[in-house]
Amino acid sequence: MSRQIITGAALLGGIAGQPVAHSLSPIIHNAWLAAGGIDGAYLPFAPVDAAGFDALVAAGRAGLISGLNVTSPFKEQAFALADEVSPASKLTSSSNILKFVDGRVLGDSSDGIGLMLGLKEQAQDLDVGGKPVVILGAGGAARAGSGVLVEAGAEVRIVNRSRDRAEALAADLGPSVRVMQAAEAFDGAALIVNALSVQPDVDFDLIAPGTVIMDMTYKPLWTPFLIEARARGLTTVDGLAMLIGQAAPSFEAIFRRPPPPLDLRALLMAHLGEAAA
Repeated sequence: MSRQIITGAALLGGIAGQPVAHSLSPIIHNAWLAAGGIDGAYLPFAPVDAAGFDALVAAGRAGLISGLNVTSPFKEQAFALADEVSPASKLTSSSNILKFVDGRVLGDSSDGIGLMLGLKEQAQDLDVGGKPVVILGAGGAARAGSGVLVEAGAEVRIVNRSRDRAEALAADLGPSVRVMQAAEAFDGAALIVNALSVQPDVDFDLIAPGTVIMDMTYKPLWTPFLIEARARGLTTVDGLAMLIGQAAPSFEAIFRRPPPPLDLRALLMAHLGEAAA
């Protein structure tokens, strides 16, 4: 039976955020470590402020940590501290992965990869190329999602309560991104993605049949947004699919090898106490 191994040669990784206690990343990565019999551990880190996060990155430079996942509110700071960043990270001016190599900090972003893999898994027939896509929100999650959708050829429409923040996001990502009101944005949309930390107030009468509905939230897995979409016969994509999609590149960066085969969805749904749809 596979089990987790920790010796003096163990690689140490983790996730940094504030708060971070809710994160499922330790469940995912430690399950992979155990399944592969890999010498390592993945821990939660909760720096109290920016100075605390600086100290954590300094520990990585010193060789004490192999790599980190980074979540709110430190993704932009992670990007700024990196010595080198990937194109995906540069596109969104944020990093959710930091890899420490010989005193250097390498920044990357797998949030967009997770979104696209989630769509591939649960909305196989969707092709966003040349089509309107709506992002609800203009924070870090919206930025990562918008960036990868622009790369996929979509016309991205941002709907956000604060227009100034949405306009700043659109300016950063270029002419393929526009800020619009919901009624106008939903017209002809192939995909609507909730990137807000709260449930959106959406009039589903404005959403056409055939539109794919995605919610980045995974706790609860079946959000009111997805439940209403499913009741109206729309294809839905849940946040767990995105979380699992972004985890594999993180594991490979931190532990220097691909994750072993494992049914993560079943594991996480059992952990969350969720029933299969």
